[in-house]
This record gives sequence, structure tokens and C-alpha cells, in this order.
Amino acid sequence: GLFTTDQDGNPRCCILTENARGPTRDIHPRMPVVLGDGVKTWLDPEVQDRETLKREVKHLPSEKLNCRPVSARVNSPANDDERIIEKAD
Repeated sequence: GLFTTDQDGNPRCCILTENARGPTRDIHPRMPVVLGDGVKTWLDPEVQDRETLKREVKHLPSEKLNCRPVSARVNSPANDDERIIEKAD
């Protein structure tokens, strides 16, 4: 996601998403966008052209995506440790 603070110092963020591909479609219709080095372009306030920004999106190959069950702990922001992404039994 992209993070900033507003003029009052409050944190603000957004998560860029796209249509789900590969095995993620079975879980949710949307998935996060991967920017890679393109993040520099996305964060440049001078770049306003949508087509330029779209070209910076890097679609991960479907074979690189995998799905596995994880703990319901992932649903709470209070749980902020590596265990939330461990494979559930």
C-alpha cells in the first residue's frame, strides 16, 4: 500500500488492487497490485498520466502465486507477527 499523513498528522493509506488471477480467484475477486521498481513512478507527484502508471504495474506470473490456509489470527491488526502467515493445520 501507499502511506502518508494528512495535514493534521493523521496516518492515511491505500492498497492498490486489480482483478484476481490464478489461484487467488478462488478466494477473492481482487488482489494487491505489485509495483516493484515502478513504485518510484507511482509516488512521483509530477506523473499524472494513467497509461504511464499502468505500464509500471508488474503482473506476477500465475505460477508464482500460491494459496494455503492460514490462521484466523490474520483477520486482526492486533496480531502483527510472522505466525499469522504460517500454514494452518
